Amino acid sequence: MALLTASELSVSYADIDIFSGVSLEINQGDRIGMIGPNGGGKSSLIKVLVGEETASNGQIHTSNDLKIGYVPQVTASETSGTIRDYLMYSFQNILQIENDIETSATGMASLTGSERLSAEDRYASLISKYESLGGSDYLNKLDKVTDGLGLDTTILGNQASTASGGERTRASLARALLSEPDLLVLDEPTNYLDFKGLAWLEMFLLKSPKPFLVVSHDRFFLDSTANRIWELENGTLKIFRGNYSAYKIQKSELVTRQHKEYKKQQEQIEKEKTFIAKYKAGQRSREAKSREKKLLRMNLIDAPTVSSESIKIKSKSVSRSPQVVMSTSDLKVGYSDKGISLELISVKDLKLDRGSRTCVIGSNGSGKTTLLKTLIGEVTPMLGQVILGDKVKIGYHRQGSDNLPPECTVIEVMQEVRNIGLYEERDYLAKFLFKGEDVFKTVRMLSGGEKTRLSIAKLLATQPNFLILDEPNTHLDIWSREALENALKDFLGTMLIVSHDRHLVTFLSQQLLVVEDKSADLFEGSLQEWMTDNGLVKPESKISDTEIPVRRKFGTPRKKFKNNKQKNEQIDNEKII
Repeated sequence: MALLTASELSVSYADIDIFSGVSLEINQGDRIGMIGPNGGGKSSLIKVLVGEETASNGQIHTSNDLKIGYVPQVTASETSGTIRDYLMYSFQNILQIENDIETSATGMASLTGSERLSAEDRYASLISKYESLGGSDYLNKLDKVTDGLGLDTTILGNQASTASGGERTRASLARALLSEPDLLVLDEPTNYLDFKGLAWLEMFLLKSPKPFLVVSHDRFFLDSTANRIWELENGTLKIFRGNYSAYKIQKSELVTRQHKEYKKQQEQIEKEKTFIAKYKAGQRSREAKSREKKLLRMNLIDAPTVSSESIKIKSKSVSRSPQVVMSTSDLKVGYSDKGISLELISVKDLKLDRGSRTCVIGSNGSGKTTLLKTLIGEVTPMLGQVILGDKVKIGYHRQGSDNLPPECTVIEVMQEVRNIGLYEERDYLAKFLFKGEDVFKTVRMLSGGEKTRLSIAKLLATQPNFLILDEPNTHLDIWSREALENALKDFLGTMLIVSHDRHLVTFLSQQLLVVEDKSADLFEGSLQEWMTDNGLVKPESKISDTEIPVRRKFGTPRKKFKNNKQKNEQIDNEKII
């Protein structure tokens, strides 16, 4: 029996349809990754499924007493007490029994005879229940989860109401995991996790027997954990078997097949229209009218759509820089304020050559952003120096795009950078998906993803030869991330990038600048090698024949099967979704 089923769900806001006709089910063993363009309704669908919002139409059914652990994309900040207090709420049943055991033990001391025997029985029953709920191990479980998600003792002691967005999200995730729900529903849980946190969460989910539904733009994460992909696009949900890589193969074949069917039908329609126009008033008018009626009743095939528009950037040559673009000597990164010094990072002498691609990795809070600001001169070094090569032009993308003037329109932001005609500027912005009236939106009106796109558009318009990017993939959906990666791959200058996106780091980096234990040092190797050295590599996700369709060329024999059940499964799989 399915844990959760939904049929013909629709959600509309005012006159805008977010999605419609969505039917789905979640079963034991399902590990579902949901993808789709930003603003496509993923969070709305999740909120409907967990009961946070009501669908405009459709029905949802759940199994009896289904316990859902839900972590929203943005967590509330009204919680009182410390973060540790917030997490301890997951153990309220255990804590209540602890209190009952203590009260029972205290009261039992003054009892005698039959009353004491009765009290002892009750005490023994409480102890048994306490053990069955995991009472002897819950603090150890708390330590494992908080350590895995990077919630150290200092963070646990902070007031929940004043915690940062990242701390609140990780705390909300920890509480959901500790509550041991029947179904875990996570809306972009990877946004605030570093490599170690991501690796820990992946391993936790892979070991857990419970099903989960996760919205994520992290392709590495989806490949590691998912055995189903839900794609919500253009208001329609499609379900694919396998992980993200399997989805890409199936999606490509689906679009190819739809294109062929659409083209074939359009050719048939044109042929019928030609016949009707030629014979409608002639001797074969009866046949022409019959064909016209059939044409009107024909179920039209929609033209296939590509998964979301993506950023389109043509690579341009960059001005030549010296062989050594940037170097450091005895550099110490940190802050000094009112006589108090805080050293964050000691940088091993660094030399970045022309055309090199270096990705900066490290734990949350390790000082990576401060390091970048020190390298570009926004923060004064505590010790040592940064040497910038002659004719080096830096293009710096800030995390969060907080350098964009909130009251300026999109096109005004671009006109601050260069003075070109309105038509040329709008054509350039269209490559970053700002079309029509979008160019007249103010920065204040833009979503996080739109701000990121505008910041990158502004940055590349300055034609730098040294790109320094702080989390450039923030708020971008999968397709825009892939397009950005391809554009950066074609960039002919030097790059220094801070990122937690393992796909981007693997795709672009030639070397890593690892920030850990208050030190920054170059690692001459790939991310895979570094993760292996640090014990962060998970077992490869193996997908069975029943999860991915077997691809066959026309004229090649089918796979041989041991029995009819396997054969039927194969035929079902070739239907793709």
